[in-house]
Amino acid sequence: MKPAERYPTVLLLVFAAIWTALAIAPSYRQDWLLENVLTFVAVPLLVATARTLRFSNVAYTCMFIFFVLHAIGAHYTYSEVPWREWLQLQDAGTAPGSASRNNYDRFVHFCYGLLMFPAAWGLFATRASPQRIWRYVMPVTFLMAHSVIYELIEWGAAEVFGGDLGVAYLGTQGDEWDAQKDMGLATAGILAGLLLTLAISPSKRTPVPHQRSPS
Repeated sequence: MKPAERYPTVLLLVFAAIWTALAIAPSYRQDWLLENVLTFVAVPLLVATARTLRFSNVAYTCMFIFFVLHAIGAHYTYSEVPWREWLQLQDAGTAPGSASRNNYDRFVHFCYGLLMFPAAWGLFATRASPQRIWRYVMPVTFLMAHSVIYELIEWGAAEVFGGDLGVAYLGTQGDEWDAQKDMGLATAGILAGLLLTLAISPSKRTPVPHQRSPS
């Protein structure tokens, strides 16, 4: 194994262990399968293209954190992740299930924008080399578009499957503006990622993947 491959390989193995543990007895198996379509597509794609598109360690770390957060949401189903109990925020006198809306999904939508930005920034810097303002506009709009597409996929799946499975996967929790708020939070995360990237690497020393020829 080449030195550049060690860190992402370690992250992959750790994620595989976490994902496997969370795949055991999820709260709702059908919803877990739907939620993991993203993982089933994205992770093998990253592995298959790793030799020709090697992201920075920062980008791989951020993606690892996002996929772990997503795996947790898939295990419990997003609307039932017991984060209040983990943080000991559940009121002693409040009955379980009677608390306000579970915002774990909103948190992960924000994290999507924040944590996926380094990879998008590096991808465009390497494969498109945008100049001037487009250097900032293209990765931002690229991730914003993915946020919209994901909401459309959720809506389509809810229409196809319907019933409790559709409701669990859509995860609106009764909020008719849920999709718009999710996209708004993802955009906020994207802009935060852009600002952090500019603050940390104001020059061309940015986290970009290394392009290699197939071998």
